[in-house]
Amino acid sequence: MQLGRIYGTQMEKALRGEVTPEMVQVAESEGWQPEALMAEIAAGRIVIPANNRRPRASYCGVGRGLRTKVNANIGTSKGTSGIEFEKRKLDISIECGADAVMDLSTGPDIDGVRRALIADCPIAFGTVPIYQATVEAQELKGAIINMTEEDILRAVQKQAEDGVDFMTIHCGLTMEALERLRKHPRITDIVSRGGSFLTGWMIHHQRQNPFYSQFDRILEIAKEYDITLSLGDALRPGCIADATDRGQVQELMVLGELVQRCRAAGVQVIVEGPGHVPMDQVEMNIKLQKRLCEEAPFYVLGPLVTDVAPGYDHITSAIGGAIAAAAGADFLCYVTPAEHLSLPTEQDVRQGVIASRIAGHAADLAKGIKGAMDWDKAMGKARKDLDWGEQRRLSMDPTAFDKHPHTRDKTGCSMCGPYCAMRIVSDYLGRPAGSC
Repeated sequence: MQLGRIYGTQMEKALRGEVTPEMVQVAESEGWQPEALMAEIAAGRIVIPANNRRPRASYCGVGRGLRTKVNANIGTSKGTSGIEFEKRKLDISIECGADAVMDLSTGPDIDGVRRALIADCPIAFGTVPIYQATVEAQELKGAIINMTEEDILRAVQKQAEDGVDFMTIHCGLTMEALERLRKHPRITDIVSRGGSFLTGWMIHHQRQNPFYSQFDRILEIAKEYDITLSLGDALRPGCIADATDRGQVQELMVLGELVQRCRAAGVQVIVEGPGHVPMDQVEMNIKLQKRLCEEAPFYVLGPLVTDVAPGYDHITSAIGGAIAAAAGADFLCYVTPAEHLSLPTEQDVRQGVIASRIAGHAADLAKGIKGAMDWDKAMGKARKDLDWGEQRRLSMDPTAFDKHPHTRDKTGCSMCGPYCAMRIVSDYLGRPAGSC
């Protein structure tokens, strides 16, 4: 029995004028009316990643006018991590307020790892199917190039059956896009791991990317399970000097056409965006995507605004992420301090999630997202009152208060002591704490 065919996707239901329980929940969490949210889902400007085989207690919406969402990448790597380590990263991601996680596993027992992580995951769960197809081809057939189209589709099907809510599908990397890359060479060529796998396969076989040539079959799977397709940016720039080149824009144009095919099929879709972009090009990249992809939700990695800060790329990406989200990006993929250095540790994951959440919230303030300013106003009043308990409660990362256990009381903190500016001014103005 094909549940998706009977009940329909969130988009199909919205097009029929049906408000689903998932829409009601998201609307309540965002301060929207359910009917308004339904209209945006019908138009494809908002998605609710929600595999119909994995009902859960909490859902989130991604798209125009909603709070900027944050994704955390986790997953095993051959020889360097295992399932228990990745489970701890999952727990930290959830604790720090991530709205979604993606399993990027390339280590042993990819199926077992994915199923174990999904079983413990109360938030949206994503994957990158080409990783599994490639790893299995290498291990079972001796080489990546021995992978078949059916191997790729089998990975998509299997992950859908396991309850994955959204999938990165590298469908915009066409033979034509590769030719653009040849004619307009880059410093870093292709830094997308999935993109590199497919490039090797395409060049060896001199055949079109299976994700593109078999896109209708992928749509059938996505429709059956209500998978949100995340159209991947295989040609994203890997360094500042490669940003916004012909290969990147060629791929984006293809993705815009595939967005139309997703919507025609009633399949929810988002589009992935660039990685390394100088500050002066970030807003332009967002507006270009929104134009070419007809306002589909935009999911960006960072973007990182400089290449020269290894160990601090959670900061370089937060700068770019704040600019991107303020310009209209809807979903930020975190970048950790370990980017370009190693597999992230648990502390790296924490710092990556918090940095992206800061970027997203700063952008929400700039965009006037409902409820964003209320949070900051509450924190301002708690600081005025020297109410440390309330400040901790309102803090994006309450553990920061444990890392700085210095004197804090009604006279101030250890930084200013009796010379606390707010306490002194309140005394002279005759306005006691809490009166403003």
